[in-house]
Amino acid sequence: MRREAIRFWRHGRPVDIAEFHPRTTLLDYLRLQQRHVGTKEGCAEGDCGACTVTLGRLRGGRVHYEPVNACILLLGQVDGAEVVTVEDLAAGGRLHPVQAAMAESHASQCGFCTPGIVMSLFALYHEGERPLTRENVNDALAGNLCRCTGYRPIVDAALRACDGAPADAFSAADADTAEALAAMADGRDVFVGDETRFFAAPATEDSLAALYARHPDATLVAGSTDVGLWVTKALADLDKVIWLGRVADLDRIEDGADLLSLGATVTHAEAHRSLARIDPDLGELVRRFGSAQIRASGTVGGNIANGSPIGDLAPALIALGATLELRGGGATRTLPLESFFIAYRRQDRAPGEYVRRVLVPKLGPGQAFRAFKVSKRFDEDISAVMGAFRFTLDGRRIAGARIAFGGMAGTPKRAAEAERALAGISLDDPGSWGEAMAALGRDYQPMTDHRASAAYRSTVARNLLFKALSEVASGATRATRIVGVREAMEAAE
Repeated sequence: MRREAIRFWRHGRPVDIAEFHPRTTLLDYLRLQQRHVGTKEGCAEGDCGACTVTLGRLRGGRVHYEPVNACILLLGQVDGAEVVTVEDLAAGGRLHPVQAAMAESHASQCGFCTPGIVMSLFALYHEGERPLTRENVNDALAGNLCRCTGYRPIVDAALRACDGAPADAFSAADADTAEALAAMADGRDVFVGDETRFFAAPATEDSLAALYARHPDATLVAGSTDVGLWVTKALADLDKVIWLGRVADLDRIEDGADLLSLGATVTHAEAHRSLARIDPDLGELVRRFGSAQIRASGTVGGNIANGSPIGDLAPALIALGATLELRGGGATRTLPLESFFIAYRRQDRAPGEYVRRVLVPKLGPGQAFRAFKVSKRFDEDISAVMGAFRFTLDGRRIAGARIAFGGMAGTPKRAAEAERALAGISLDDPGSWGEAMAALGRDYQPMTDHRASAAYRSTVARNLLFKALSEVASGATRATRIVGVREAMEAAE
């Protein structure tokens, strides 16, 4: 049995849509069809945040609200969720606490970006850590750009409104909303359209494998943080879309003592805690991964499967020795993650085959890990260079190394020559590190683009290797990191 309409919750009632083009975005549905124009279109690529809305999804018996970029989210992806926009917040003639705090703090000027900022703060109001800190607020607002005014009054408004337990119409209706969302989780495949043009959301892996084998020309969508730009920027006419967000168990995290298994549809937000437990550098890398909106939508599997040479997660996982599991039809296979990437935007993936999960070994005794992201902006920016390093130590000597970079080649790639040059050298002899740093010039011939020149990338790669070795040798990180410098200076005063 299958359902031939998507279904979501809006304004306290279910909404069924049985006819829509697979490429329709949530923003176009809201603005053009529903005429709910409080949600704005700015960059149309998920960067500025003017289009931010929140989706409420049922997890652990409670409705969790997450911010998303409506401009690049496909309409079909809201199946099973509650959709909340800025028009929905005020109740009974009274502003929502976040809206009231924004007004009282004089935190808005032209107002174009304000609805998206309010929706990001609405998600923080419901889901933010307590006690709330200015850093938490800055993280929540990293995906919302305002060029009219300073962020101080906006942050002040957030600290005023979001530091207590939520007490609004949505928290009061939590039990009823949770019951409604649970009723929508019918476990049926969704198929809207016909064999020539459709939006499909299989409910099981068997259904997904069968459908993709029958339509290997279909576009697989997980979070749509990449595919959404095909629609808004490349104007791609996607006739067949298979969304993975309803497939049971593809969102499973299995966090064992020696191995972390991440299903393909685990989002970056969901993976953050488990990855940070492997090493703090992984946690910081994911925290700087796009914005809160991107982390709530973008997935581990999607970041790998799109094959981007500047994807941040793949080099880190390659350095850790991760393997990838794929399925096509009824067959599954595994391969080292670095072997999946063949050339620019080309992967070792047969027609009808999809990424199922990634298996990440945890650090063993005597192993040290470092990961560094270098970009023009600290938050919400694509890397110019991303380097990841895992060293296996025998006392003060390096017994083995795994090094991977993003942004240095057409694919995320290991530095085989540098790895060989590091074998057996001493952490106490920095003079011996030069050969490995020079070997990076044989491992990579980087390109020049608007993010960085080839010479800059080569220099940064060498410096990052030296930085990683220096930190492991000394056991100190604070002196070499931007994060924490202000706090350290304040403590010293």
